Amino acid sequence: MNKLTKVGCSALCGSLAAISAANAGDLTVTGGADMTWINKSSTTTGNPLGIGSNTNIKGSGELDNGWTYSLTIANANAQAFSAANVNLDMGGLGKLNFNQGNSGNGIAAIDDKMPTAWEESWGNGLSTGVRLPLGSAASQNIMYTTPTILGITLTGTWAPEYGVSDTGDKTTATTEDTNKSSYDGTININPSLGTEIFSGLNIFAGGSSIGGEVKGANDDKYQVVGGVTYDIGPLSLGYQVSGDYTGVDDNEGDVGVTNLYKANAFGVAFNVNDSLSVSYGEWNAIKAGHSDSTFNPDTRENRTITVESIQVAYSVGGASVRLAETSVDNAAWVVGDNQEATVISLGLAF
Repeated sequence: MNKLTKVGCSALCGSLAAISAANAGDLTVTGGADMTWINKSSTTTGNPLGIGSNTNIKGSGELDNGWTYSLTIANANAQAFSAANVNLDMGGLGKLNFNQGNSGNGIAAIDDKMPTAWEESWGNGLSTGVRLPLGSAASQNIMYTTPTILGITLTGTWAPEYGVSDTGDKTTATTEDTNKSSYDGTININPSLGTEIFSGLNIFAGGSSIGGEVKGANDDKYQVVGGVTYDIGPLSLGYQVSGDYTGVDDNEGDVGVTNLYKANAFGVAFNVNDSLSVSYGEWNAIKAGHSDSTFNPDTRENRTITVESIQVAYSVGGASVRLAETSVDNAAWVVGDNQEATVISLGLAF
C-alpha cells in the first residue's frame, strides 16, 4: 500500500499541522457500454452500427486531518487514454484539482449546461461545426474551487502553457509556437434565498484569457459564457450565450479570417416519471466578426449554424434506451449543407 508521507505545511496555520500519513485508500473501476444505430437521411450512412466502451479508474483516500484526495483516469473507446486528474478536497478551504487536459475544468465545465434527456443537442452523430468555449481545459491545468457560501461557488483555473496537455511527472513540454499562460474564472449562483421556488434556479458565468502566441503575431484570445437554468418540479429550462475572440485582426496582416464567434442555446427537459424523460434543445452558432475591420459580416451567407435535437430516454436499472432526432443547417458554415440524423442507443452501466 502506498502512503502519502508528511507534507510540508510550515506556511500554513497551526490548525493544519496535523497533515501526515494517508489512511488506507480504495481503488474502483466503473464504466459502461453504448450500442448505437444511426441513420443519416441527407448523407451516406455506411455501417450504422457502433459500440462505445468507456471506463473510469478511481483511487481515493483520506489524510489524518480529514482532507480527502482522489485520482481519476478516464479511458474512452477502445481503452484509449482520455484524461486524468487528482482532486484534493480541503473541506472548508475548498478544493484543488490537477488536470492533464481534455477536462471539464474552467469554463469548459459550463460550455453547455442546457437541460437534456441524453446528450447535448450538437452531440448526436452529426459534425455540426459548433464551437464551444473551452478555455484552459484544453491544457494541463490547476483549478481551485471555493466552498459554497450563500449559494455562490467560484472557481479559478490556470494553465501554465496553453495548448500543452498530458505531461507526465518530472517532465516538461512546449508547443511549436508556444503560447503564454491562460486563466479562467467561473461563478455559479443558486439564489434560493431560503425559498422553495428559487431552489432550482442556477445562474452561471465564466471567462477565459489566453495569452497570444510568443512566436506569432496574434493578440490575446478571450472566451466568455453565461446563462441560467431553472428546475421546477419535473420541468427543467435553460438558456445561455457565449463568445470567442480568436486574437486575429487586420493589424497583424491576417485579412480574410473570422475572428469572433458567438452562440446562443436553449433547452427544455421534462421528466415524465423516474424512468422516462424527453427534451428539446437548440444551438445557434454565428460568425460575428472578421479580421478585416472594413468587412460587413451581415453580407456573409454562411454565418450561422442552427442545430435542433429532440430526445427521449428511458432507464431501468443499469440499462438505458435513448432516441435522438437531430438536424443541422449550414453544417460547419457550409451554405446549404443541411443534415439530419436519427440515433438509437442502448447503454449498459456497470
